[in-house]
Amino acid sequence: MFVPKHTTIPSVVRVKPGALDRLGIYAERQEFARIALFFSKDLDERLIERSTASLHARKVEILLQTPIESPGFEKVTELFHNCPRNADAIIGFGGGKALDVGKYIAFLWRLPYFSVPTSLSNDGFCSSQSSLIIGGRRHSLPAAIPSGVVLDTAVCLNAPAILWHSGVGDLVSKFTAVTDWKMAFHQVGTPVDDFAALVSDASVYQFMARPKRDLEGIRLLGTALLLNGISMSICGSSRPGSGSEHLISHALDSVSKRPRLHGLQVGVASYLVSLLQGQHAGRIAELFDITGFWQAIADDPFDREEWLEACRIAPSIKSDYYTVLSSRDCLPEIERALDSDSYLRPCFG
Repeated sequence: MFVPKHTTIPSVVRVKPGALDRLGIYAERQEFARIALFFSKDLDERLIERSTASLHARKVEILLQTPIESPGFEKVTELFHNCPRNADAIIGFGGGKALDVGKYIAFLWRLPYFSVPTSLSNDGFCSSQSSLIIGGRRHSLPAAIPSGVVLDTAVCLNAPAILWHSGVGDLVSKFTAVTDWKMAFHQVGTPVDDFAALVSDASVYQFMARPKRDLEGIRLLGTALLLNGISMSICGSSRPGSGSEHLISHALDSVSKRPRLHGLQVGVASYLVSLLQGQHAGRIAELFDITGFWQAIADDPFDREEWLEACRIAPSIKSDYYTVLSSRDCLPEIERALDSDSYLRPCFG
């Protein structure tokens, strides 16, 4: 008998300028009288003041206000035990580390979680996984998909441009991830959730219609990344947003002397993988040209040998995760592309 899946998605979504100053209003509407706030340690004090002032104005009590420097599992465990038992909700505020810690603790306590990102470097602010460090390595653990996302586009626009480029890089990976997913279905029978694939794929085209770094461009990028996170929740898998390009990035994290922002690694890997797949390479290259992604990478190029090693070990990271890298020995093609492709050559020093 068919049993429908129960999918949790955010019920509060605010993507607009000034949203941060209305955080207290959104919390009050959800009847959050007491909250725990986890924020990035290096966050601008003025942003912290705006968020806390907004909560205080609506008489939302902040039971715990903790800066997050590292998403180490031992530290997260300590924070979990220290989290007030009478909190109505948890708010994660800032960059990826604070958001990952906040939503993981919310998941453990089964509390509503509000995600308040201050930049758009990847889709993690609205995913159902947390990236935590265990034994010196990053691991993805189940977490709470936000019940609310409060994305102040003016705040995100003011973030460093490199974070914008990282978000663009993570977004295009949905092209290659969905292609890998469908390839896995045809080759080994991996089930595909058509709606989740459609949501993920369509979100990229939505942003491509106007890929400018202004308030409207931030709104489109933020909405697209948000939908990517939801698409993974819909099907209970990372497949709509993560394929061979993410395997390469994960491998690079382990072999590189200086790992870069996730979205920068994933973006270059997505273009490389699109060449192997024979799809979307032109679209990705053009988008990277328009947004300045290629120039950002060329200004601080990657190490070619580290990338070749990462591509070599990437297929073994998830042995049951069929991608284009599983279909054949891709290393000779990858090496030729790094040496001869006009877009890739400047990316490697």
